[in-house]
Amino acid sequence: MLILIGISADFDPVHKGHEKLIKEARKIADKENKKVVVYLNKGFSANHAPFFVDFEARREMALALGADEVRSFEGLHHRLVLSYSVPIRLKQMIDDGVTDYITSASISLDEIKSKAQPFIDEGNFVGMPKSYKNRNEIRWYAINEFLGSKVNYHVVKEFNKDKFSGRLIRQSIIDNDMTLTNDVKQLLPKTTVEILEREIEAGKVPGERNWAEIYKRMNTYSRGNLEKIAYLNGNTINEIIKRRVYRDPESIWAVFRRSDYGPVMTRLAISAIEMDVSKKEVMDLMKSYEEQGVIPDNQKVQRVIDRAWYVASEGDKGISARDANEAFRSKNINVNAPSTLEAGLNLTKFETKITKEGLDTDLYVDKNGKISVQFKSEGKKIKTNLRLPAVEVTYLRYIMDSHFIPVTGSIKKAKRGFKVKVVIG
Repeated sequence: MLILIGISADFDPVHKGHEKLIKEARKIADKENKKVVVYLNKGFSANHAPFFVDFEARREMALALGADEVRSFEGLHHRLVLSYSVPIRLKQMIDDGVTDYITSASISLDEIKSKAQPFIDEGNFVGMPKSYKNRNEIRWYAINEFLGSKVNYHVVKEFNKDKFSGRLIRQSIIDNDMTLTNDVKQLLPKTTVEILEREIEAGKVPGERNWAEIYKRMNTYSRGNLEKIAYLNGNTINEIIKRRVYRDPESIWAVFRRSDYGPVMTRLAISAIEMDVSKKEVMDLMKSYEEQGVIPDNQKVQRVIDRAWYVASEGDKGISARDANEAFRSKNINVNAPSTLEAGLNLTKFETKITKEGLDTDLYVDKNGKISVQFKSEGKKIKTNLRLPAVEVTYLRYIMDSHFIPVTGSIKKAKRGFKVKVVIG
């Protein structure tokens, strides 16, 4: 039997707030003859960033404070937002035999339950208000209930979050030329200080992004290739193209700010670029967990596609996207969204002559905001806008801006000339 500790913390590094959490878990574990098992994110943090301290060192820190075992979550946080990664992580813990979950929060368990209930009822964990305190803890509780889990939820009073902040500790170390000041040492267990100083001396801290690979992709990828990367939409891709050349991280952060990405989505998008994560890769991952009953119905890939079609169709009738989206969610509307579209092409006589049926095409949004297509035939690169009814243009644009649903195209012979068969998802 296992008891899970520190779900909502990356332990980067393990500070005295984490130590308190482990000690509280230890009390429960000793009383009930269970193990204290810490699950740590590996690779990328829950905030979609590289870790300051690598997994093995964080594992050592947790074990030094009394954890019986440390396990990992891998391959999730450069591919998925929290509303998708949390159900997957919780499912892994349940499958491992976890019986209890313990976390820290500034609000009571009763308040967590109250705020979680609307999300449990709807079965949708996207868009939890930023105004919610401890919204990550609310999300974990809501998903635990939604999945029908019997994992017991324990809440420990938060340990002075403003003071015991991993982010502030990391920043202090960086600002002080990779040394631990006395103020920082007071926030860390002695074992963490020893391990952290050892890792710094060995040059293992801080972990960093592969900026060379990020610069390369953002400086050289075409619109069509950028469109295939997860968490990049048409407007952002055009900003990326317009602002080239990238030589420093600040220039990359700036382009996402101009595209109205918040810090979390910016980190996720940059991680996807760094790891060359495709929309198809993300979609396939989601579908694999859908088959296991892990992803709520309202978050399933097909539901996202159906919502795009419904909102586009209602927009064609003059209904606002906001009202249509709210109706789709609240009334549980079912539609049959088309999975393929046939789009006309604006080809010259020469381009028509060399175009062949079956050629693969890349779709993208051009600098004027129009959905376009690019393909090669007989060594020539052909670019042209697509011709579609207004409702299909809106639908396709929603899909292309969805962050994780891919669109592919292939040339199809028409009565006159050629069309593009667009496949969604």
